[in-house]
Amino acid sequence: MGRIFLGILLGIVLVPIAVLGWLKFGNVPVAAGDPPLPQERLLTGMPLNARIDRELVKTPPIQADEDNLVAGAEIYSDHCALCHGFHGKPSGVGTHMFPDAPPLWDSHHHNASIGVSGRSARRDLLESGQRHSVDGYAGLQGVLTENEMWQVSLLLANADKPLPPAALVMLHGAPPAPATAAPGKKQ
Repeated sequence: MGRIFLGILLGIVLVPIAVLGWLKFGNVPVAAGDPPLPQERLLTGMPLNARIDRELVKTPPIQADEDNLVAGAEIYSDHCALCHGFHGKPSGVGTHMFPDAPPLWDSHHHNASIGVSGRSARRDLLESGQRHSVDGYAGLQGVLTENEMWQVSLLLANADKPLPPAALVMLHGAPPAPATAAPGKKQ
């Protein structure tokens, strides 16, 4: 009986000491090129999905109209395409991140949806970012306004639907057309 209690006591004491030693002496795979820890995606995915579900805004404050979709495409081109790529042009940078930045204009291998289409617009993910996820980035709070984050979110949520021609031009990697001045006015 004493051996059982000694075994339990040693287990309760030695296991945490071993884990702390492993952490303290730098044996944890933290470099972007290191393989993930066993069950890392499972352990981080459960709380991530719970928070996403808890913070979901069901109804965006703006409509997915042509002006907002075109504005979202311009913002995406300026702030997101470097890592997530353009339509038909995957990013060379995003594939070297850990985890990889998903190509938001390609179909997923497990279903026909494009990027995040078919899901609710997720402005909160743009704002605060996500750790340990397929789009683990730092977020755009302080970079984009609330309205701009909603415009990009609506664009991505509607990626599988017909988009305005001006948005498609930008999403194929072309710069936006310059604004034209009214006749007789200088730009």
